This record gives sequence, C-alpha cells and structure tokens, in this order.
Amino acid sequence: MKRLLAVLCFTFLLYSVMTSEPVNSYIASRKKDQETLQTQTVQWEAKIKELARTKNVPPVDARIDPIWKGIPGYNGLVIDEEASIKRMLHAGKWDESLIVYREVEPSVQIDQLSPAPIYRGNPAKPMVSIMINVAWGNEYLDSILKTLEKENVKATFFLDGSWTKKYPDEAKKIVQSGHEIGSHAYSHPNMSKLSLTRIEQEITKTNAVITEATGITPTLFAPPSGDFDQRVVNMAARYHLKTILWTADTVDWRKPSPEIWFRTVVPKINNGALILMHPTSPTAEALPRLIQYIKEKKLALGTVSETLSTRRVPPIE
Repeated sequence: MKRLLAVLCFTFLLYSVMTSEPVNSYIASRKKDQETLQTQTVQWEAKIKELARTKNVPPVDARIDPIWKGIPGYNGLVIDEEASIKRMLHAGKWDESLIVYREVEPSVQIDQLSPAPIYRGNPAKPMVSIMINVAWGNEYLDSILKTLEKENVKATFFLDGSWTKKYPDEAKKIVQSGHEIGSHAYSHPNMSKLSLTRIEQEITKTNAVITEATGITPTLFAPPSGDFDQRVVNMAARYHLKTILWTADTVDWRKPSPEIWFRTVVPKINNGALILMHPTSPTAEALPRLIQYIKEKKLALGTVSETLSTRRVPPIE
C-alpha cells in the first residue's frame, strides 16, 4: 500500500512539473531554437552550395604535352560542406572565413603515364625550383648554400657520381642543409650515345655512391648536358627515377656576367619553372637577385619534387 501511494505521489508531482507554465515555456523555447537552427542550417547549406560554384577549382590531370612532354597534374580545391557547417554552428554565425576547403587529387597522375622527360611543373602551380647540377668544382658551393639558407630556400642538387665519390663530405653538407638530392650520372657522358648496359651502369653506380655518402636514394635523374633518348628515360624509370630537364637555363658554365646571367633567365620565370644552374661565380653572385625577383613575382620556391607534386600552393600575400 505504501509503495502504491509513493508511486501515485511521484506520478502526480511529475505531471504537475511537466504541465507547469515554466516547463512548458522551456520546452517550447527549446523546440523553437531547434527549428531556428534547422532553418539556419538549411540556409547556410544553400549559401555554401552557391559559393562552391565560384570557389571550387577542379583538379588538372597529368598529361604528355607535344612540346613540354611530361606535365604533372595539380590538385583541385573544393569546399567541404559538412566541415564548414560544423564550424559555423560551433561559432553560432555565418562567417566565410570559417569555410573549410579540401584538395582533390587528379584522376591521372604523372606516374600513371608512359615514362617521359619532365621540363616543368604544372603551369597552374605558382611554384618554381632551383636545380643545381654539380659535377666539378667546389669553390662557389659554400657561397650558394649560404645564400639559400639566408633566403630560406630549398633547392635540388643533382650530383655527379664521380664528384660525390671524391667529395662525400660536400654531398653530406648539401643534405644537412635540407636540400634535395638527385642523380646526374657518374661520369658526365652523353647518355644517348651509350649502350643500354652503360646507361644502366651510369644510373646504378651513381645511386649507390650517393646513397653511401648521404643515406639518400635519388628519385630524380638529370641527364648530363641534357642529352638523352627514350632508352635513357625508360632505364631511369626502371630504377624509379624521373628524368628531369629544365625550363630556364642560366648558361652559367659560359661564365657570363651576373647581369647577363640574370637577364638570360628571368623572361622564363613563370609557374612551374625549373631553373638550371651550376656552382659557378656568376651564379654565386646573381642568385640573391634572382631569388628576390621570384619572391616579388609572388611565386613559391621549392625543390623539384615539391614543384612537380600535385599539392596546391597557397597564395603568397
């Protein structure tokens, strides 16, 4: 009897509370808030979809160009609608700066295409690379490394195997400075004039020497003097090396004045450019000016692998 009485009392109290005016007002308020939130969410979703029409950028597939040969792809950029709405709900307001973007990779990657030489990055990517072929001489190497460090620039050094064998500490110094290492063959031959056996030896011997000296196994191959044929490209690919040429050549091995060096190369500086140089006197003198010019053009500076990657580059203010 007592238990039944307690249950009845509790039921009465619960009914009284649930039907009281404050509780009813609270429930109504919560229901209204929920409806407002749902309406707001629908409105924001519509605004984001509309914004996506102008903000979304489709990815660019890698391709074989009749002139430039292998052209890497470039990631697209799309609004992540779900993540964007979540951030705005958390903030409790519409704010375009809270929109979340995500990158979308191309359907076709450069590695899916037949092996081909690469002369540049994707022309939609605002990044360029300094590539330095090292086959002889160390006189100006330290000066170049100091300039790159001062300007916070990472370059790609293509090392000759015989040079690396002779100067392993110099090769280590380049790696310790945070730069990328590529292969420049072993004895600086004209690769297209070699037999398949010799081509393979030039590639494998150089890889072995560079790995022994630096712990790095190259993934990029720059044929000496830019001399190659399809056999060379195929052999490099067999050893997981991309064959890299250049977009702009400083022709610094002819020892031009720093002014001529600069004027020779700057007309070719644009999105995706790979800039060829060597550790020479005119390069040591003119490199700071070139880097400043590139920065003024609002182009990012990165290694060859970074420039050839599909990753997007944020705008430089």
